[in-house]
Amino acid sequence: MSKRSFATPFAERFGMRVPIVQAPMVGGATTPAMVAAASNAGAFGCLAGAALAPEKIASEVAAIRALTDRPFGINLFVLPPVTPDEMTVRCALEAIDPIRAELGLPPGSPLECYAPDFRAQLDMLIELRVPVVSFTFGLLSKEDVARLHAAGSYVIGTATHVAEGLAWREAGADALVAQGAEAGGHRGTFIGAFEDALIGTMALVPQLVDATGLPVLAAGGIMDGRGIAAALALGAQAAMMGSAFITCAESAISPAWKARLRSMSDTSTAVTRAITGRHARGIRNPLMLRLSESMNKVAPYPMQNALTQELRQIASRAEKSDYLSLWSGQGAPLGQKRREGLGVAELVGQLEEEWHAAATRIAAFEA
Repeated sequence: MSKRSFATPFAERFGMRVPIVQAPMVGGATTPAMVAAASNAGAFGCLAGAALAPEKIASEVAAIRALTDRPFGINLFVLPPVTPDEMTVRCALEAIDPIRAELGLPPGSPLECYAPDFRAQLDMLIELRVPVVSFTFGLLSKEDVARLHAAGSYVIGTATHVAEGLAWREAGADALVAQGAEAGGHRGTFIGAFEDALIGTMALVPQLVDATGLPVLAAGGIMDGRGIAAALALGAQAAMMGSAFITCAESAISPAWKARLRSMSDTSTAVTRAITGRHARGIRNPLMLRLSESMNKVAPYPMQNALTQELRQIASRAEKSDYLSLWSGQGAPLGQKRREGLGVAELVGQLEEEWHAAATRIAAFEA
């Protein structure tokens, strides 16, 4: 079976040799070096731009373009303007301040800004004419999708269930990320209750493919070539992989976070909104457990995220993983077989070989 026979329309459109999309991961993992290395290796790299000011997005895009002439993507969180009230902030800090004190920080106080301005971020992406733009947490208007298309951008929406996929199709999206319940990091649910949208990747992908007719990228629990082959068998046109890349040499997360990922088990993660105010999957640690004891005081995203940010940054510099937001998917232990400090290009090469081996085994079953 030739390697060319594995091509999907999405992979062909962006000149990918292997149908792998390196997932955008907020928190320092997706550096320009990682994004460029993934695209240069024949996969597709994506930068997490949600936490970046528009000017920083521009400089990061410039850095990526200096490292590769291949297509790449930028991801944003769709967020309305934040209007925090004093009582919400004060209650949140009552639970956060004891943890700040343990790190030698003074009591927290209200902030001038809780998140970058989404509209300004979006305008910057349009100005930069980024090849691919993806969105999580919400839905763009048809008018905004049309603006992106006019700038030459390919638009991808995130869906955690079928209704969200249909909403993105109606808005004019070109493709979907099917975010399965196994995925690490923040849940993208924007229609209905988060609890109703914890659909596994294996169940979600074919339902989105059948319901929408759009190209679907499978995200959640995919860590090796077997997972890539499975995603394609379900109808996905590529596998979006985050936890597989997060410990690579090009990732800028702290060594303490990488160490925890290398020692976790299949039952190590939980989904919580205690750390950032929005449900996210990560490794259980004292920060998650202690903030979960006061759920009635947790502020909505992005306020809680901003109020816990300083202590998490200090903990990262001090290599104190007990105080970090250790985002991770359920499949992360499958990556522990790979050597420490693996580079992105080497990882993509290994995944490509594993994927072809898995596909060959499947073809042998059919013979």
